[in-house]
Amino acid sequence: MNALQQFSLTGKIAIVTGSSRGIGRAIAEGLASAGAAVTVNGRNAESTKAVADAIIATGGMSLAVIADVSKAADVEDLIRKTIERFGRLDILVNNAAISPTYKPAETMTEAEWDALISVNLKGVFLCCQAAGRVMIPQRSGRIINITSIGGQVALPRLIAYCAAKGAADQITRVLAVEWAPYGILVNAIAPGYVETDLTKGLRENPTLREALIRKVPLGRLGKPEEIAGAAVYLASDAASYVTGQMLYVDGGWLAQ
Repeated sequence: MNALQQFSLTGKIAIVTGSSRGIGRAIAEGLASAGAAVTVNGRNAESTKAVADAIIATGGMSLAVIADVSKAADVEDLIRKTIERFGRLDILVNNAAISPTYKPAETMTEAEWDALISVNLKGVFLCCQAAGRVMIPQRSGRIINITSIGGQVALPRLIAYCAAKGAADQITRVLAVEWAPYGILVNAIAPGYVETDLTKGLRENPTLREALIRKVPLGRLGKPEEIAGAAVYLASDAASYVTGQMLYVDGGWLAQ
């Protein structure tokens, strides 16, 4: 057995939501480099197309689809366009997320709560559901939900974000059990703090940045490409007996 060949995604078709930047872009490019054709998704047409074009420029196959994952009609359109272009769907990575508020729980508005839950939780469910309807008849598939250490530990001033990520972990476990008879593997990657636009405000505050780094045994924040490697593993045959798991990529944060 050639161990490296197990990581090949040649011939596989993937969707990565929220892949116009940050972790999502790194995952889309990582899956493409392993041989998958990748649908890049985002809400900004220019940046979404730029990622798809970059994948194509390196010899890969890619499609850009604008869709808001909090809207069922958009999700159905995302799945439909992918299948129309590539013929099937093998891998779904639910990465789309927002974190627009950093404030005490007692000051959060209903609108702020609803907006975050709509994307970070409802969006995960809608995408899983739509992908499942395709993967169940073909009796195969991989779903990878990008959650967070915030699903397991308290991150102050991020109550809605943590609530959504914890619930997404449970979606992962339930669907792993429910869809195992169909050969569908459902796992999650739970990063710690990673250097992306989403964490820019925290990283640019010297006090907050230092407080974060003190919590990480490796003494630094993560990089998007370090999440991409985990996604390639979970999408590949190397993880063919792995389902219902949370893979923590956190520099050792949760080991303490």
